[in-house]
Amino acid sequence: MKQLDDFYLKQEEPVKGMFLALKEIILKQDEDISNVLKYGMPFFCYKGKMFCYLWIHKKLKQPYIGIVEGKHFEEPFLIQENRSRMKVMMLNSNEDLPLKQIEMIIQKAINLYKLGIVAV
Repeated sequence: MKQLDDFYLKQEEPVKGMFLALKEIILKQDEDISNVLKYGMPFFCYKGKMFCYLWIHKKLKQPYIGIVEGKHFEEPFLIQENRSRMKVMMLNSNEDLPLKQIEMIIQKAINLYKLGIVAV
């Protein structure tokens, strides 16, 4: 757990505050969500299955939420880029978090697993 905590703490503001807020927002969406460090990134798992993660876009230098099964979603705020499976929700670190959009897409991602569309 220390490495995971260190990931959040070593981020520079305002990304640090944003990632810490996102962690709380995501974890409170369902009691079966856990936060783990995989591939050097904070991943969120539903019943042990990775469903989203936090990272910073290399070119744009902006934080984002990556949705592992994003290919199932058509929301215009999700970007596919060169990914076949994942889509990302870009976030502006100088603006308030779009809480309703975040909660909605996290719930939709969890529902893929709950409904058996994606195997848990």
